[in-house]
Amino acid sequence: MFELDTIDDTLAAIHDTLVQLGQWGCRGVECSERSLALVEGWSRPVVPAPAVQEDLARIRADLGDCRRCGLNARRTHLVFGEGDPQARVLFVGEGPGADEDRTGRPFVGEAGQLLTRIIAAMGLTREQVYICNVIKCRPPANRNPAPDEIQTCSPFLERQIAAIQPRVICALGTFAAQTLLATSAPISQLRGRFHDRQGIKVMPTFHPAYLLRYPAQKRAVWDDVQKIMAFLRISR
Repeated sequence: MFELDTIDDTLAAIHDTLVQLGQWGCRGVECSERSLALVEGWSRPVVPAPAVQEDLARIRADLGDCRRCGLNARRTHLVFGEGDPQARVLFVGEGPGADEDRTGRPFVGEAGQLLTRIIAAMGLTREQVYICNVIKCRPPANRNPAPDEIQTCSPFLERQIAAIQPRVICALGTFAAQTLLATSAPISQLRGRFHDRQGIKVMPTFHPAYLLRYPAQKRAVWDDVQKIMAFLRISR
Protein backbone atom coordinates (compact mmCIF):
# COMPACT_ATOMS: atom_id res chain seq x y z
CA MET A 1 0.00 0.00 0.00
CA PHE A 2 1.08 3.59 -0.57
CA GLU A 3 0.01 6.79 1.11
CA LEU A 4 -1.38 9.82 -0.70
CA ASP A 5 0.13 13.04 0.58
CA THR A 6 -2.45 15.58 -0.53
CA ILE A 7 -6.05 15.87 -1.65
CA ASP A 8 -4.71 16.58 -5.15
CA ASP A 9 -2.91 13.22 -5.07
CA THR A 10 -6.15 11.53 -4.04
CA LEU A 11 -8.17 13.24 -6.75
CA ALA A 12 -5.54 12.43 -9.37
CA ALA A 13 -5.66 8.76 -8.35
CA ILE A 14 -9.46 8.75 -8.58
CA HIS A 15 -9.24 10.38 -12.00
CA ASP A 16 -6.77 7.79 -13.28
CA THR A 17 -8.90 4.98 -11.88
CA LEU A 18 -12.01 6.26 -13.62
CA VAL A 19 -10.13 6.57 -16.89
CA GLN A 20 -8.88 3.01 -16.57
CA LEU A 21 -12.36 1.70 -15.75
CA GLY A 22 -13.74 3.49 -18.77
CA GLN A 23 -11.12 1.92 -21.00
CA TRP A 24 -12.05 -1.52 -19.65
CA GLY A 25 -15.68 -0.92 -20.57
CA CYS A 26 -16.90 -0.80 -16.99
CA ARG A 27 -20.39 0.65 -16.76
CA GLY A 28 -20.79 0.50 -13.01
CA VAL A 29 -19.85 4.18 -12.66
CA GLU A 30 -20.38 7.28 -14.77
CA CYS A 31 -17.23 7.71 -16.85
CA SER A 32 -18.29 10.29 -19.40
CA GLU A 33 -15.92 13.05 -20.42
CA ARG A 34 -18.15 15.50 -18.56
CA SER A 35 -17.82 13.53 -15.31
CA LEU A 36 -14.05 13.14 -15.70
CA ALA A 37 -13.66 16.86 -16.39
CA LEU A 38 -15.72 17.62 -13.31
CA VAL A 39 -13.53 15.41 -11.11
CA GLU A 40 -10.37 16.94 -12.59
CA GLY A 41 -11.73 20.41 -11.85
CA TRP A 42 -12.08 19.60 -8.16
CA SER A 43 -8.33 19.91 -7.74
CA ARG A 44 -8.12 23.39 -9.23
CA PRO A 45 -7.84 26.20 -6.71
CA VAL A 46 -10.87 28.41 -6.39
CA VAL A 47 -9.85 31.97 -7.22
CA PRO A 48 -12.15 34.44 -5.46
CA ALA A 49 -13.57 37.31 -7.48
CA PRO A 50 -11.53 40.45 -6.88
CA ALA A 51 -13.11 42.89 -4.46
CA VAL A 52 -14.23 46.19 -5.93
CA GLN A 53 -11.70 48.81 -4.86
CA GLU A 54 -13.31 52.06 -3.86
CA ASP A 55 -12.07 55.19 -5.57
CA LEU A 56 -12.48 58.71 -4.17
CA ALA A 57 -13.37 60.15 -7.57
CA ARG A 58 -16.12 57.55 -7.98
CA ILE A 59 -17.45 58.24 -4.48
CA ARG A 60 -17.54 61.98 -5.20
CA ALA A 61 -19.35 61.33 -8.46
CA ASP A 62 -21.90 59.13 -6.69
CA LEU A 63 -22.45 61.85 -4.10
CA GLY A 64 -23.17 64.29 -6.92
CA ASP A 65 -25.26 67.37 -6.16
CA CYS A 66 -26.49 65.63 -3.05
CA ARG A 67 -30.08 66.30 -1.98
CA ARG A 68 -30.51 63.29 0.26
CA CYS A 69 -31.29 65.40 3.32
CA GLY A 70 -32.45 68.94 4.02
CA LEU A 71 -28.97 70.41 4.44
CA ASN A 72 -28.66 71.00 0.71
CA ALA A 73 -31.24 73.79 0.87
CA ARG A 74 -28.88 76.31 2.46
CA ARG A 75 -25.45 75.12 1.48
CA THR A 76 -23.15 77.00 -0.86
CA HIS A 77 -20.75 74.12 -1.52
CA LEU A 78 -20.71 70.46 -0.64
CA VAL A 79 -17.44 69.72 1.23
CA PHE A 80 -16.19 66.28 0.24
CA GLY A 81 -12.62 66.17 1.59
CA GLU A 82 -9.06 66.62 0.41
CA GLY A 83 -5.54 65.29 0.81
CA ASP A 84 -3.54 62.21 -0.03
CA PRO A 85 -5.87 59.45 -1.30
CA GLN A 86 -3.46 56.90 0.24
CA ALA A 87 -2.81 58.77 3.48
CA ARG A 88 -1.67 56.90 6.56
CA VAL A 89 -3.66 59.33 8.75
CA LEU A 90 -7.27 60.33 8.16
CA PHE A 91 -8.68 63.27 10.13
CA VAL A 92 -12.48 63.22 10.46
CA GLY A 93 -14.47 66.15 11.83
CA GLU A 94 -18.20 66.52 12.31
CA GLY A 95 -19.21 68.92 9.52
CA PRO A 96 -18.30 72.02 7.52
CA GLY A 97 -18.47 75.52 8.99
CA ALA A 98 -19.08 78.84 7.27
CA ASP A 99 -15.61 79.11 5.73
CA GLU A 100 -15.75 75.54 4.52
CA ASP A 101 -19.21 76.05 3.02
CA ARG A 102 -17.95 79.15 1.21
CA THR A 103 -14.81 77.49 -0.21
CA GLY A 104 -15.84 73.85 -0.55
CA ARG A 105 -12.73 72.78 1.36
CA PRO A 106 -12.57 71.09 4.80
CA PHE A 107 -11.04 72.80 7.84
CA VAL A 108 -9.99 76.14 6.36
CA GLY A 109 -11.46 78.49 8.99
CA GLU A 110 -9.89 79.39 12.31
CA ALA A 111 -10.31 75.85 13.64
CA GLY A 112 -8.89 74.52 10.38
CA GLN A 113 -5.82 76.71 10.70
CA LEU A 114 -5.26 75.26 14.16
CA LEU A 115 -5.60 71.75 12.72
CA THR A 116 -3.02 72.64 10.07
CA ARG A 117 -0.61 73.67 12.83
CA ILE A 118 -1.25 70.42 14.67
CA ILE A 119 -0.50 68.46 11.51
CA ALA A 120 2.68 70.48 10.99
CA ALA A 121 3.73 69.78 14.57
CA MET A 122 3.45 66.09 13.71
CA GLY A 123 6.01 66.61 10.96
CA LEU A 124 3.39 66.28 8.22
CA THR A 125 1.56 68.54 5.79
CA ARG A 126 -2.09 68.68 4.80
CA GLU A 127 -1.09 67.15 1.48
CA GLN A 128 0.26 64.07 3.30
CA VAL A 129 -2.92 63.36 5.25
CA TYR A 130 -6.59 63.23 4.31
CA ILE A 131 -9.19 65.49 5.90
CA CYS A 132 -12.96 65.15 5.72
CA ASN A 133 -16.12 65.32 7.82
CA VAL A 134 -18.92 62.98 8.82
CA ILE A 135 -21.46 65.18 7.05
CA LYS A 136 -20.65 67.00 3.86
CA CYS A 137 -22.91 70.07 4.12
CA ARG A 138 -22.96 72.84 6.72
CA PRO A 139 -25.77 72.66 9.29
CA PRO A 140 -27.53 76.02 9.67
CA ALA A 141 -25.81 78.32 12.19
CA ASN A 142 -23.23 75.57 12.76
CA ARG A 143 -25.66 73.59 14.87
CA ASN A 144 -24.88 69.99 15.77
CA PRO A 145 -25.64 67.50 12.99
CA ALA A 146 -28.93 65.70 13.43
CA PRO A 147 -29.05 61.89 13.69
CA ASP A 148 -30.81 61.53 10.32
CA GLU A 149 -28.19 63.75 8.67
CA ILE A 150 -25.38 61.62 10.10
CA GLN A 151 -27.17 58.45 9.00
CA THR A 152 -27.58 59.82 5.47
CA CYS A 153 -23.96 60.89 5.07
CA SER A 154 -22.23 58.06 6.94
CA PRO A 155 -22.21 55.61 4.00
CA PHE A 156 -20.10 58.05 2.01
CA LEU A 157 -17.66 58.41 4.92
CA GLU A 158 -17.46 54.62 5.11
CA ARG A 159 -16.61 54.50 1.43
CA GLN A 160 -13.96 57.18 1.85
CA ILE A 161 -12.35 55.12 4.62
CA ALA A 162 -12.47 52.01 2.42
CA ALA A 163 -10.84 53.89 -0.45
CA ILE A 164 -8.07 55.51 1.60
CA GLN A 165 -7.43 52.57 3.93
CA PRO A 166 -5.60 54.67 6.52
CA ARG A 167 -3.60 53.13 9.31
CA VAL A 168 -5.00 55.63 11.82
CA ILE A 169 -8.16 57.71 11.96
CA CYS A 170 -8.04 60.77 14.19
CA ALA A 171 -11.64 61.47 15.17
CA LEU A 172 -12.02 65.18 15.91
CA GLY A 173 -14.74 65.81 18.44
CA THR A 174 -17.78 64.07 19.85
CA PHE A 175 -19.82 63.44 16.71
CA ALA A 176 -16.93 62.06 14.67
CA ALA A 177 -15.82 59.76 17.49
CA GLN A 178 -19.33 58.55 18.30
CA THR A 179 -20.14 57.92 14.64
CA LEU A 180 -16.93 56.06 13.89
CA LEU A 181 -17.05 53.96 17.05
CA ALA A 182 -20.83 53.48 17.18
CA THR A 183 -21.03 54.66 20.76
CA SER A 184 -22.75 57.31 22.82
CA ALA A 185 -19.81 57.76 25.18
CA PRO A 186 -18.56 61.36 25.50
CA ILE A 187 -15.31 62.42 23.90
CA SER A 188 -13.79 62.97 27.34
CA GLN A 189 -14.06 59.22 27.97
CA LEU A 190 -13.04 58.12 24.47
CA ARG A 191 -9.93 60.23 23.93
CA GLY A 192 -6.42 59.35 25.02
CA ARG A 193 -6.31 55.76 23.77
CA PHE A 194 -6.63 53.82 20.56
CA HIS A 195 -9.83 52.04 19.64
CA ASP A 196 -9.98 49.29 17.05
CA ARG A 197 -12.36 49.75 14.14
CA GLN A 198 -12.31 46.86 11.71
CA GLY A 199 -8.53 46.68 11.94
CA ILE A 200 -7.96 50.44 11.78
CA LYS A 201 -6.75 52.33 14.85
CA VAL A 202 -9.00 55.23 15.88
CA MET A 203 -7.72 57.98 18.16
CA PRO A 204 -10.52 60.27 19.34
CA THR A 205 -9.49 63.73 20.50
CA PHE A 206 -10.98 67.17 21.03
CA HIS A 207 -12.11 69.16 18.00
CA PRO A 208 -9.92 72.18 17.11
CA ALA A 209 -12.95 74.44 17.53
CA TYR A 210 -13.18 73.22 21.13
CA LEU A 211 -9.53 74.12 21.64
CA LEU A 212 -10.23 77.68 20.51
CA ARG A 213 -12.70 77.97 23.37
CA TYR A 214 -10.69 75.96 25.88
CA PRO A 215 -6.99 76.37 24.99
CA ALA A 216 -5.92 74.56 28.16
CA GLN A 217 -6.97 71.31 26.44
CA LYS A 218 -4.29 71.69 23.76
CA ARG A 219 -1.93 69.65 25.94
CA ALA A 220 -4.39 66.74 25.93
CA VAL A 221 -4.71 66.87 22.15
CA TRP A 222 -0.94 66.95 21.75
CA ASP A 223 -0.68 63.87 23.97
CA ASP A 224 -3.22 62.11 21.73
CA VAL A 225 -1.38 63.18 18.58
CA GLN A 226 1.94 61.94 19.96
CA LYS A 227 0.40 58.49 20.37
CA ILE A 228 -0.44 58.55 16.67
CA MET A 229 3.12 59.61 15.86
CA ALA A 230 4.54 56.81 17.99
CA PHE A 231 2.28 54.23 16.36
CA LEU A 232 3.30 55.38 12.88
CA ARG A 233 6.93 55.89 13.97
CA ILE A 234 6.92 59.52 12.97
CA SER A 235 9.87 61.25 14.61
CA ARG A 236 10.46 64.97 15.00
